[in-house]
Amino acid sequence: MEEAKQLFKKLKIHTLLDLALIIPTSYNDTTLSTTLELGEIATLEAKVVDSSIYAGKLRVTFNLTGSGRRLSSTFFRVTPYHHKLFEVGSSHVIQGKLEEYNGYLQMSQPKSIKQIGKITPKYKTVLKESEISTLIEAYVSEQNLYNEGLDSKEVATLIHMHFPKSMEEIYEEGSFKKDFVQTLKFVEAYNHLKKLRGKRADFPALHALHGELDPFITKLPFTLTDEQNAVILEIQKDLSTDVKAAKRMVVGDVGSGKTMVILASVMIALPYKSILMAPTSLLALQLYEEACKHLPKSIKVALVMQGKDKGDYLDADFIIGTHALLFKDDLPQAALVMVDEQHRFGTKQRQSLEALVSATEKRAHFIQFSATPIPRTQAMMDSELLDVSLITTTPFEREVLTQTISKQDFPVLLLHIKEEIAQEHQVLIIYPLVQESSEVPYQSLEESRGFWENKFENVYVTHGKDKQKEEVLLEFREKGNILLATTVVEVGISLPKLTLIVIVGAERLGLATLHQLRGRVGRNGLKSWCYLYSNNNCRGKSLCLPGQTQGSAPTDRLEQFTQTNNGFDIAKLDLKFRDSGDILDGTIQSGQRFKWLDMAEDEEVVARAKNRVNVV
Repeated sequence: MEEAKQLFKKLKIHTLLDLALIIPTSYNDTTLSTTLELGEIATLEAKVVDSSIYAGKLRVTFNLTGSGRRLSSTFFRVTPYHHKLFEVGSSHVIQGKLEEYNGYLQMSQPKSIKQIGKITPKYKTVLKESEISTLIEAYVSEQNLYNEGLDSKEVATLIHMHFPKSMEEIYEEGSFKKDFVQTLKFVEAYNHLKKLRGKRADFPALHALHGELDPFITKLPFTLTDEQNAVILEIQKDLSTDVKAAKRMVVGDVGSGKTMVILASVMIALPYKSILMAPTSLLALQLYEEACKHLPKSIKVALVMQGKDKGDYLDADFIIGTHALLFKDDLPQAALVMVDEQHRFGTKQRQSLEALVSATEKRAHFIQFSATPIPRTQAMMDSELLDVSLITTTPFEREVLTQTISKQDFPVLLLHIKEEIAQEHQVLIIYPLVQESSEVPYQSLEESRGFWENKFENVYVTHGKDKQKEEVLLEFREKGNILLATTVVEVGISLPKLTLIVIVGAERLGLATLHQLRGRVGRNGLKSWCYLYSNNNCRGKSLCLPGQTQGSAPTDRLEQFTQTNNGFDIAKLDLKFRDSGDILDGTIQSGQRFKWLDMAEDEEVVARAKNRVNVV
């Protein structure tokens, strides 16, 4: 038993199904061949009729017992053992690749098989063949697989693959049978979901929260979407008990109205306090402005940022801040803790936040929000560790035309930029680098700024290392025409007058990042454009000016991106163009690799596996 534990450790596996899913990479089949198929491995009864040495090689001629045909073999690395083994008159069962030359059968360096009629699986692992075979034989049994919650078809598939009685049982046209592959996908998803469920830890909540929503919702100058209302109801249910502290992730597409869900959660928490942590001062300030604008005036809101506090956080009902919150020794206890874009915080900050949520044995209710859509398959996976809500619709239809462009389109692009600025709209141009690099075949931000500053007024420039970037963005929002930036503006900043974005070197960015950047335009319903500028773009067609149309079939990654504005479809597309065995970098299981399951295509398989986990 101890030895088996060590072997499991070497394999880096934890469950019986982890072991059962180590599928043989090939099989050694010593069943006698009934036909002579050229190019295939054959196992044949044969008798040596001639043996000779030529240029240091041993040439042996066999008579095939079954067909009476002759077959010649050449052995290259010859030892005395070979001479003795293949003496004239000796009988063998030989195995090797059957070939033909000038009408004569040949088999290069065949093996002489001792045991016939046996199929031996071959595994590629860190263990010796004998060790992995011993583990499989000891643990992968029908009863053990049934005990894991598999049904008869799934059990039979795994038993066939590890202990086949014939190759026809598992292979068709040289590959595993399609229904076997489907079963392996299901077992892989089911095993992963079971492991995730085992990791979930729940704690009692500090308080059950039953605050009134009406004073907030009835005063809003707009109607919440059905999805916003549904998520708020889910949160209301989460917070209504002190038996279990809520752990929920709300994932909303660009402009889906997550802020209103945050403010509704604050209302539900009353009369107890709520805290929200945002990754940047700009996002914290925007949330503070929205809270002051839409929450009832009786609710005290405070902002905590490095050296820029607003309001008294000790007395506030709702405290909004950056990671500066983590350095406040006198931060009051909150019944509800929320975090926006948690993945943008560092490990230490996340650990400090965890301490903020779990200061006592009882925990604050915890909700995290993300503007980075994830594939539904990942949402289903993640929901074994925490509850997941998706907001896939937006309060108003965003009209954003996305097109791929290249150098030939630049004059028309300049004309369009001038038209937008003439209408008092704003333009954003994203560059791949701040400074020139021989590695990147595009101009950098610094190389390009002179051109734009000479041609246009009110051009602003910022990037990730710019210590004044938040001040620049705020000033641009009020006074600017053109903003030159790197992907620093990817998430969160609201620029209501922005109608045109150009992303230089778009092919270098992931589709999820492109979607976040595109989400900066059209925030207030204005017709907008997103241009993907690439040197690799050889469409052989020109950029359309506003009002023109041009049909195009999606041929590559960027072209397919232009066909949809839905972030959840984009997340699925992103998976498709990556190695689909990798889940997108998400909140929970970043980098999980699957061998059989395709996270971009197998949503139905994951849903079935999730249902099974819920039953078992």
